Amino acid sequence: MHDWAEYTKFFLALLVIVNPLGTVPLFVSMTAGESDAERKRIARVASLAVGIVLVLSAVAGQHLLAFFGISIASFKVGGAILILLMAISMMHAAPSGEKQTREEAAEAADKDSIAVVPMAIPLLSGPGAISTTIIYATAQVSLLHTALIVLCCLLVALVTWLALRVAAPVSRWLGTTGVNIAIRIMGLLLAAVAVEIFAGGVLELFPGLR
Repeated sequence: MHDWAEYTKFFLALLVIVNPLGTVPLFVSMTAGESDAERKRIARVASLAVGIVLVLSAVAGQHLLAFFGISIASFKVGGAILILLMAISMMHAAPSGEKQTREEAAEAADKDSIAVVPMAIPLLSGPGAISTTIIYATAQVSLLHTALIVLCCLLVALVTWLALRVAAPVSRWLGTTGVNIAIRIMGLLLAAVAVEIFAGGVLELFPGLR
């Protein structure tokens, strides 16, 4: 990663994976019985948790992979497959099992606060977002690179907070069809990112293919 275009690509890819727009209808339905002040609190706590998870992934992800003896190239290939599956689900405007299972959704309905679980984890900052952050964070080993990756993570958390704050009017304005169209477009972009990460990982595993 040698120019700002790569960091812009990472920011956009992470924003698409976190997908705060796609979470808006769910956020509105899960907070239907809450006051406006409580909705603001949930949005604040959820976005803060997203920022913490992503920053920790950027800072400690490489050490975690080293602890389990997983190479960056292998993680790129595995992460790219996961991201591609998410992109396919998004292009069909269908909820991904990577985000939340039916059992997790049923359990969340019984909890008093949904800010951290399931909103922040796994709906917003799930395995796909964590994998993408680790992949891009390990592209270089420098303090400046890590700082810029962390900045991108914090910007994604900020955008998430803004999206959840205006969730109700946005949901009414776009409607179900509008949200699904936006999700399909983002899914197509995400699929291209996944293919690029996959190709990079394969070339690292098999240098002879170059």
